[in-house]
Amino acid sequence: MSETTFRDYIETPLGLMLVEATPRGVSKIRFLNEDESIQQDRPNPHTMDAIEWLDNYFNGNSKLGFEFAIDLQGTPFQKQVWNELCKVQYGRVVSYLDISERIGNPKAIRAVGAANGQNPIALAIPCHRVIGSDGSLTGYAGGIGRKKWLLQHEGHTKYGQEQLSMF
Repeated sequence: MSETTFRDYIETPLGLMLVEATPRGVSKIRFLNEDESIQQDRPNPHTMDAIEWLDNYFNGNSKLGFEFAIDLQGTPFQKQVWNELCKVQYGRVVSYLDISERIGNPKAIRAVGAANGQNPIALAIPCHRVIGSDGSLTGYAGGIGRKKWLLQHEGHTKYGQEQLSMF
């Protein structure tokens, strides 16, 4: 028997986002591709809390971590990486090396990158705040253009003219 999934959508400056939740909390937030169809909305209190947080984020009113229940599914290593990502403050960036060192595994840079790429809860778990050690923008599931926009939205207005400051 499969678990009930609740879903809702929010239109953002970067396109439509899907928010999914289980009865325990939000399990997914991601940007939709233009060719994806929208399934009938079925929100619950968790999706509504996440939608409110996302709306505040995009309006510049939410600079703290997320404030809604999550139901995070992943391997123990992925969860360790995602928990560390949650510590990266609004307006700051870190490198994959920084994250691998913070979790006590400095040689796991590629594994950290892979876990970052599998982050199921975009923006709330701020994988967009991870950049290359040289300050370059690297992969982002939502696309590099969105990553650049998000970093500028968080205060990196000079990105493109000079490298981002690491801390």
